Amino acid sequence: MELILASQSPRRKELLGLFRLPFTVKVADIDETMNLNKPPYDEVARVSRCKAEAVTRKNDDIVIAADTIVVCEGKVLGKPRDEQNAKEMLSLLSGRDHQVMTGMCVLRGEQCVTATEVTDIHFRELSAAEIDAYIATGEPMDKAGSYGIQGGAALFAEKMVGDYYNVMGLPVCRLWKILHSIAPELI
Repeated sequence: MELILASQSPRRKELLGLFRLPFTVKVADIDETMNLNKPPYDEVARVSRCKAEAVTRKNDDIVIAADTIVVCEGKVLGKPRDEQNAKEMLSLLSGRDHQVMTGMCVLRGEQCVTATEVTDIHFRELSAAEIDAYIATGEPMDKAGSYGIQGGAALFAEKMVGDYYNVMGLPVCRLWKILHSIAPELI
């Protein structure tokens, strides 16, 4: 049996490391395009399942996959295309509530558990200079919604309700419960 993380995210690797279980990384090469006519909550879970299913595994292997999006004013924010797109996203989030949704899938043989974790966040008003300075760090460029809560964007979040680690990209408490349910011998 092998524990496999279907992600190239350094944050997800770090968070899965908290479990103190050996794991390997196998990146799933899939089209992550979401159907914007369907609820984001469902679509982010679907994408995570597609990632898990795309990874080659043996029958007893356990595959963990996740996908994270930010939703503000009904608009789905993934990773920014460029600095201008990052600026647009951060301007949209400024002074507003938004949700971070992480779809997660755990596969083991015929067992498949898919879930979506939601964390509500409120950003304070951000000045144009603050947004520009944050973008200049390069930090927003590979993150959903153009920010990393574990980095400089910690200064933006006035209020958070839900799992902090979900905002980083992997809801570890919920994942622990799922792993325990399908692979109690690991825990």
